[in-house]
Amino acid sequence: MSKKIVKIHNKSDRPNNIVEKENEIVEKCIEIEKTLPTFMKDFFIYLRNGVALSTRLAYLQDIFFFCKYLVSETNITTVSEINAISIESLNDVKARDINRFLGDYCTRYTVNETDMVTIMENHNRSLARKKSSLTVLFKFLYRDELISENITDGFNPIRLPKPQPDAIKRLEIDEVAIMLDIAESGNGLTDKERIYWEKTKLRDKAILVLFITYGLRLKELQQLNISSFNFGRGDFKIYRKREKEVNMPLNQSVEKVIFDYVQLERVSNDYVLEKHKDALFLSLQKTRMTEKAIRQLVKKYTSLALGTTKENGYSPHKLRATAATSLIQNGFSIYDVQNLLDHDNVTTTQLYAAHKKNVKREIVHRFEWLDEYDKKSSPLE
Repeated sequence: MSKKIVKIHNKSDRPNNIVEKENEIVEKCIEIEKTLPTFMKDFFIYLRNGVALSTRLAYLQDIFFFCKYLVSETNITTVSEINAISIESLNDVKARDINRFLGDYCTRYTVNETDMVTIMENHNRSLARKKSSLTVLFKFLYRDELISENITDGFNPIRLPKPQPDAIKRLEIDEVAIMLDIAESGNGLTDKERIYWEKTKLRDKAILVLFITYGLRLKELQQLNISSFNFGRGDFKIYRKREKEVNMPLNQSVEKVIFDYVQLERVSNDYVLEKHKDALFLSLQKTRMTEKAIRQLVKKYTSLALGTTKENGYSPHKLRATAATSLIQNGFSIYDVQNLLDHDNVTTTQLYAAHKKNVKREIVHRFEWLDEYDKKSSPLE
């Protein structure tokens, strides 16, 4: 059966490509909901209106995985299909069952396929996400009086490693310069890579400059449209997590690389399908670049700047860290950087502040009390 054409009737301010992407996630959520027990219907409604769309999908995937575990790995229920699980069976689930699921089964399990066996491992961060999903589910069922006991207080804690500033991977200032030079000159690329680079060098440079200037998330950059940019007003629009719409100011460097790419390299819309005409960054196939393609591009250029293999190149998120540390090293406050990068908590931004070199020495040397050692009347002079 051929796939139906999706037509977007969009009366919101959000671009069609974002509405379409969100619809794809919604469809995935609906498909999972169809496989789960019907008594969870009110819980599905709660997720639809109470959490972010990506969180809704993650919770449903985790709950489906848990229900699959109940059916195939326990004697809590005797049914063979996930959607046949009864509320009475969930009422029989105790905290120890959840703790065994998370602490024993989830840490390492196998997936048997026709011609291979895949070993799956989850570390504490993944386990904590699964615990959070089940906590939300069981609290909701207890609140709605579908189960008689709130078992979530008995869930074992999952210890997450405290983020360490020294563990944050990012490019140094000189490595950023090397990366941009490679994007501009093609130095270090193989003969085969240079063939493609000749057709995409302005695009590649624009992508890298946007990442290291604004610390954009991969999704935010991939969704950019030509219509996102208002050069007359000097800004462009991005759509962040939790459906936040934000106007970002343009500086001259960003304006130049975007203008050069659009005017000198990007293919004319006469050769682009209607669906992709507004996309800022196009692939050589004249379609919107995928997140995977952008990630591979970043890993290629960062690996060359670092002098390592492509596998050890940095992801776009490491360029986000690069933007944060570079801004702080250039004197911007952590609160300014927090605002630019859209961090929920300033403690996240403080991790990048720890990378500012010799900050204590700089502060003390610039703050002398005795006149004979005070080399300035103002730190700005």
